[in-house]
This record gives sequence, C-alpha cells and structure tokens, in this order.
Amino acid sequence: MKPRSPVSRREFLQLTASAAAMLGLAGCAGVTIADAPKVRPPRPIQPGAKLRIAGMGFNNKGFADIRSFPDEEIVALCDIDWGLQKVQETFAAFPRAKRYKDFRKMLLEMSDQIDALVISTPDHMHFLPAYMAVAMGIHVYVQKPLVRTVWESRELRRLAEQNPKVCTQMGNQGHQMEGIRLVKEWIDADVIGPIREVHIWTNRPIWPQGWTDRPAPQPIPAGLDWDLFLGHAPERPYNIAYHPHDWRGWSEFGAGALGDMGCHTMDAAFYALNLGDPISIQAESPQAVVESFPAWSAITYEFPARGKMPPVKVTWSDGGKLPPRPKDFDAGRTLTKSGQYYVGEKGTIFDGQDYCNSPRIIPEARMRELQPSLPPKTLRRPDPLGNPYLAWTQAIRKGDPEWAGSHFAYSTRLTEFVVLGNFALRAPGKKILWDGAQMAVTNLPELNQFLKPTFRPGWAPPELEKAQRQGTEDLSVPAQLRDGSPGYMKKNQKK
Repeated sequence: MKPRSPVSRREFLQLTASAAAMLGLAGCAGVTIADAPKVRPPRPIQPGAKLRIAGMGFNNKGFADIRSFPDEEIVALCDIDWGLQKVQETFAAFPRAKRYKDFRKMLLEMSDQIDALVISTPDHMHFLPAYMAVAMGIHVYVQKPLVRTVWESRELRRLAEQNPKVCTQMGNQGHQMEGIRLVKEWIDADVIGPIREVHIWTNRPIWPQGWTDRPAPQPIPAGLDWDLFLGHAPERPYNIAYHPHDWRGWSEFGAGALGDMGCHTMDAAFYALNLGDPISIQAESPQAVVESFPAWSAITYEFPARGKMPPVKVTWSDGGKLPPRPKDFDAGRTLTKSGQYYVGEKGTIFDGQDYCNSPRIIPEARMRELQPSLPPKTLRRPDPLGNPYLAWTQAIRKGDPEWAGSHFAYSTRLTEFVVLGNFALRAPGKKILWDGAQMAVTNLPELNQFLKPTFRPGWAPPELEKAQRQGTEDLSVPAQLRDGSPGYMKKNQKK
C-alpha cells in the first residue's frame, strides 16, 4: 500500500480558508486568530438536550474515553487506522456516527453538528485538533499530556483565553479526586511546615525506549493512513515500532514516561505548592533525546520562593530509578512502584499511587496523632469524585469553563512543567537556566529550537504558515532529525 501524498498547499489553503471563513477571518488563511475581531463562541446547549460529541483515536485510551458519555450523543468518529480491532469495535458501538480519517475534514464538514470533541490520539496530534476546535467554538477534552512542547501549551492557553466560553479539560483524572485536595489543604494549613523538597517517581516506561536509530521501512498495513498518522511530524517510513502501540517512546510522536504519567503524578505538587515557572531544570539519563526517549531518567526542577512558600526542589525519576527512602518511613516499609512524597520541616506527606488519591502523613503513628486536628475541607469537591468526563460535561451545561478542574488555564501550565523535563533531556548533565517570562533558555540558547514542534509544510497553524512564508519563523526539521538513517535499531541498556 502506497502512502498517501501529503496534503497539498492548495488543499491546505482550502481547508484553512474554509475554517477562517467560519471563524469570521475574512476568508484568509494567513490571518492570525490573534488578529481576528473574534473567534466563534460555542453554541448554547438547550436544557435537556444531549451534547453532540465527536471522538478521535480509539485504539488505546480513546477506546474507553468515547464510551464515557452514556447520556450524550456520539455523532462522529475519527481514526487514521480503520484496520484495528478496537477501532472497528468502536464503529460498531456507534453505528449512527459518521466516520472519518482526517480530523480537519470532520470538523469542517460537521461544524454545525458537533458540540464537543474528545481527543485521544498519540501525543503529537493533540495540539492541532484542539487548536482548531477551540477556535471553532467546540468544547474540547484532551488526553494527557495536553501537548508535547512549551510553545504548544502557551498557544492553547492564548486561544482558550480568546474564546473563554469554550469548556476544556485534560484527562488527568487525579485532579477530580479527593487526595490532591487533601494535600493542598494540609500544606496551606502548614501541617508539615515549609516544604523545600519533593520526590516523584514512576515505573514507566513499560514500552521500548532508548533507541538511537530508526527502524527499517515496512509495508503500510491495510486500513492505515500513514500520512495522517504522521500529521505535522516530519516524514518517515512506516514501521510497527511506531504504530499502533509503541509511539510513546519516540520523540516525534510521544512524550515518554513523563508524558504518560507526569500530568498524573506531578499534579498534586504543582497544585498544592503553587508552582509556576522553574528557574532551572537538569536531567540525568544514559543518552540525549534525539530519536527516542532514554531507558531511564532523573530530572531536577528548582523553583523560587512563591509568596510565603520557600524555594523548593522537585525531582522526577523513571525507568527503575527511585528517590531516597523517606526518613519518616515506618520500619520495613518499601517504596511503591510509583508515588510521591513531600519533605516539610515538621513532617512528610507520602502517597504511593499514581494519582495521589490516598495521601498520608508518615510515619503512621504521626498520622493517627494528627488526625483529630487536621484542617477542615475547604476546597470544592467534584460530585461525583474521580469522573473528569462528567465534570467536563457539567461545565459545558453550566456554561462555566472553570467547573472542569483541569481546564486549559490550569492544565496548560501543569503540562508545561511536565514537558520541560523532556526538554532538559535534550542536554543531559547540563543545568538549564529557564526564563519562563521570555520562554527561553538563557545559558544554552541552542536548545530553544526544541520549544516548538516541527511542522511539515501544510500542517502549521495559519499564523506560523504566514511567518514561514515571510521568512520570520524557522520551522525546519532540527539537524539531528533530517537524516532518517533507517536501519537496525540499537537500544541502550538500562544502567
């Protein structure tokens, strides 16, 4: 099966011109959304009416995501590989939904029939459909990580601010649970004193990582549109090492262990400690990220004082690397495969699960001692707890984007914190000095090219397309990725 040719410039201009016309952008694909007088607000949902939901990506998490709205109407389904069993099962589960391979065509053709979009694609194809949907006034639910780069995070936040009635949500379900709120209430009440040290770890990756070369080309399976899988990413031949399962380990498609679990396990620390921009990030790993994420990593973020909170150091580790054993641990207790702990001057908060849904003050005797005097619950709890899908649809019906706790105003900042760790993996062993206000590395400027994704011609958002035409924006493929050097994949062993 021959790969379909990339979207031509004419096709892209037709698509974006149609979108621009719908958005009131004078029909000009080169006009930026920032320059437009307004973006289209979402359509009001009448009382008692079902939401008309479209979904993207059904082979992994999306298989469950699209089934999480039993009281709504699924009107459209989009997947680039119709040959996969889970995709076929999803089509069969919603026989009345229209079927697509290209999300752009779906959104343009069904603009007046879609209220909300659920995006469960590989990580590299989160940004573009979310960007297009928000501009069109379509509510958006995006699986974690929201995006792969700092620039994408800030663009989605900017666009969401321009269309403030669109309800957004990232799929980090721990933010809808009890544990994260308990941690914040305890820290705000100074239960364990000032915190200067946080440790977070995961058992990921549980897929292959550490490749230093690309795999050899293989025939494209029947039913797969490989060009649409690539999306904005640079062209490369198909191999089963990328799709359908192991894309997370490749730097152009996934976001590694951090992308898979960081938006879960780092959420409580970001929320409870009011973390903003770090001032530095330093990664340790067996190799720099070029083609693939490494087999393991250990990353240290340093944050300045925030109000009354002192400077704090947050460490992340994966691939079998574990933090030091907490000094307040009960005798005989061992670290779980994933977890986090907060070291305060008066004690330690520990949680040994991915979503921080059962935090404890350790040792257990200290928890029992403090139990009667723990602060009251002051933060709003979702009803029911732990259902990010329902929180999102409730937000849409209420017309209150902040009702969904991990809305883009919050989740873009959390995701930026997470993906800065992957950014540091471009230069392991070097301390990166970060200027968040300027979105720039100050001591290693050669790394700044990696703050944005690579866009193939015809796949950039209109403003970047215009900048590229004018020669003011470099969207070229980084030098390390220009030569695919197909051949035997060499995998670094864990150290």
